[in-house]
Amino acid sequence: LNHVANAQDPLTGRKSVTHLPLLLIDDEADHASVDTGEQVFNADDTPDEEHEPTRINRSIRQILRAFSRSAYVGYTATPFANIFIHERGETRDEGPDLFPSAFIINLAAPSDYIGPAQLFGLQTGSGRQGGLPLTRSVEDHSTQDGLGGWMPVRHKITHTPLYEGHDGLPASLIEAVDSFLLACATRHLRGDGRAHISMLVHVTRFNQVQGQVHRQMDEHVRHLKQRLLRRIDQQDVMKRLKTLWERDSLPTTRVVRDAFPQLVPPVEPSWEELAAVLPESIADIEVRMINGTAKDALDYVEHQDTGLKVIAIGGDKLSRGLTLEGLCVSYFLRASKMYDTLMQMGRWFGYRPGYLDLCRLYTTDDLVEWFQHITEAGEELREEFDVMAASGATPREYGLKVQSHSVLMVTSRMKMRSARSLMLSFSGQLLETVSLYRDRDVLTRNLAATRAFVGNLGRPAEGDEIVRYRKGARNEWQGLVWEGVASRQVVDFLSAYRTHPDAYKVNSVMLAEFIQSMNAAKELTRWTVAVLGGGAGEPCDVGNGTRLTMLQRKGVVQSDRYSIGRLLSPRDEAIDLDETEWDAALSLTREAWRADPARLRSGKEPDAPNGPSVRKVRGFGPDGNSGHRERGLLLLYFLDPRKEWTGLPEGSPPVAAIALSFPGSNAGVKVEYKINNVLWEQEYGPAQ
Repeated sequence: LNHVANAQDPLTGRKSVTHLPLLLIDDEADHASVDTGEQVFNADDTPDEEHEPTRINRSIRQILRAFSRSAYVGYTATPFANIFIHERGETRDEGPDLFPSAFIINLAAPSDYIGPAQLFGLQTGSGRQGGLPLTRSVEDHSTQDGLGGWMPVRHKITHTPLYEGHDGLPASLIEAVDSFLLACATRHLRGDGRAHISMLVHVTRFNQVQGQVHRQMDEHVRHLKQRLLRRIDQQDVMKRLKTLWERDSLPTTRVVRDAFPQLVPPVEPSWEELAAVLPESIADIEVRMINGTAKDALDYVEHQDTGLKVIAIGGDKLSRGLTLEGLCVSYFLRASKMYDTLMQMGRWFGYRPGYLDLCRLYTTDDLVEWFQHITEAGEELREEFDVMAASGATPREYGLKVQSHSVLMVTSRMKMRSARSLMLSFSGQLLETVSLYRDRDVLTRNLAATRAFVGNLGRPAEGDEIVRYRKGARNEWQGLVWEGVASRQVVDFLSAYRTHPDAYKVNSVMLAEFIQSMNAAKELTRWTVAVLGGGAGEPCDVGNGTRLTMLQRKGVVQSDRYSIGRLLSPRDEAIDLDETEWDAALSLTREAWRADPARLRSGKEPDAPNGPSVRKVRGFGPDGNSGHRERGLLLLYFLDPRKEWTGLPEGSPPVAAIALSFPGSNAGVKVEYKINNVLWEQEYGPAQ
C-alpha cells in the first residue's frame, strides 16, 4: 500500500489510493474472512466503532477502505456464514463489514456436475425424489453408545483405534478399500489407467489419531499387494472382490448409467477382465497422510503422465480448498453438525466423467440424514437468491428474508454472534413444523386446539374435493378450504398450538406476534386456511364434522421429538393462487431453471411453480404491483401416528402439524428472536 498510495488524510494521517481502482476477489469467503468477534450495537442501533474485528476480516476491510474506488467479490459454495454478517456492522478504522450488500448470484452448474441434489435427492411431500445409489452405511466404527470402538463419535487425541479389540481396520473400511481397488481396475479397462484416482479417509480431526489410521491402512494395503502381486494365498481376496463386484458394482453401474448415460460408458467389463488387471492396478497405490504436519503431498503434477493412485488420510486440511483428483471412494465419519462445515467436507461433489458409477460414499446413516437436510436448505436458499435476483433487489433491500431462513441457523456460533438476538421478518417465507412433539399430552392438546380452530371457522368455501385447473391440467386435493379468515382467529390458534423448541424459528408464539405486527401495516389481515388429507393413513376427525385420511410421514424419533423431512407437498403452497398468478409463478420458476438446469436435473422444465415464486407472486402480483399482501396461507395436516411410520408409542393421538406461507412484502416488519446459546452448544458443539 505504501508503494501505491498517492494521498493522505490530513486529520487521520491515513494513506489512500485515488488513482487506481481495486477489485478484491475472496475465495472461500465464508471461512476466515468472516469476523467472529462480537460487535456491540449502541442503544440508538449504531455499531460500536471501537470494535476490533478478527485479523483477516480486518485486513480485507482495511485494504478496501484504502482505495477510493474498490469492489469486493466473494465466492463460496456455502454462503451460510456470509448472510449472517450484520448488515450495519462498521468500525472507524476498517469501515463497513463484508455483508454481501450489492448482490448474491447463483453460478449455474454444467449438466455433468454432481452436486448434493444429484447425490442425495430432494424431499417432497410424497417422499425423497432422485438421488443416486452411491452411499454405503457404516455402523461398525463405534459401539452403539458412541463411546467405544475403532473410532467413537467422541474421542480424544490419545485414542487408539482398535476394531473388536485388535489393531486393524473395521470391516466397512476394508470394503471401501476393495471398492477403490475395483474402481482402479475398471478405470484401467476403460482406458483411464493413466488418470489420477483418489480415495479419501476422513475419520478424525486429530493428527495423532490420523497417524495411527495411516499406519493401519498402509499395513492393510501392503498385505493386499503381497497377495495379489505375488499370488500368495490370494484366493480369499479374489473371492471377496468378486462378490463385491457382483453384489454392488454391477447393479450400481446399471442404475447410474440409466440416470446419467453421458457419464458412464456403455460397455461392462467381465470379471475375468477385471481379475487380470487387479495386480497391475494395486501395484502403484500409495497411502498418504495429508494434514498440517504431514510431509506427504498430493503431487499430481509430477504424476501427470502416469496418474497418481492415492489413499489420502487426513482431517481439516482435506475439508476445504484441496481438490482430490479423480476422487472415487470416500470414507467419512466426521461428526460436525454445522451445515457449512459438513458441506465443505463433502469433497465427493464435482465432475466424475466416465466413472460416476464407481464412486462410493461410506458414512453413517446420521450423516446421510444431515447431508439430505443440508441439501434441502441449500436448494431453498438458492431459490431465494433466484427470486431476489429476478426482482432486481439487493440483499440489503431484500432484508432479512435471506438471513432468517428457517433452517439455516447452522454455521459456527462465532460467525452467528449477530444472530443471538435477531430482528426477523418472515415475509416471503414458508415455515413448516418438521420437528414435532412425541409427548402424548402435548399431541393431545395440539390435536384439540386444531380441531377447535377448524370447528370455529364455519362453513368452508370448498370441501371434500378441491379442484384447480392450471395449464389445462386438473389438480385435486382432499380437504377443506376457507377464505377470508380473520387474522385474529389465526393468531388465537397459534397461541394455543405448541411448537417444539427444536423447531427453532417455527415458533408459534413468535409467529403470532409477527402476524399482529404485520396487521398494523395492513398486511396479513385475511387468511386462506386449508385442511388437507388424502394420504394413505387412517381416517381422522379433523373438526367441523369432517373426516379425512391422514398423511404418512416417516421420520426420526429422538428422546422428545419426532422429526420429518418435509411436511407439505410443494403443490400445496399454490392452492390459493388463481390461474393467472399460478402462470406467473411458474414463469419465474422456469426462468431460474433455464439459468441453471443442472442443479435439480429433472430432465425437463418444471411443470409447477416453486415456493419462493409462489410467495413472491402472492405478495406482489403477476405484474409486480397488484399482490395480495393482506392474504396469508395456513395449511393444516393430520399425520398418521402408527408406530411403523412415526416410531411414536402405541395409542398416540394423530399428530397435528402446520405450515404457514407468507407473501412477499416490503413492509419491513420484524420480530425479535433469541437463541439459547446453551442449547446451541449442546446441538452443534463449541465455536470452530
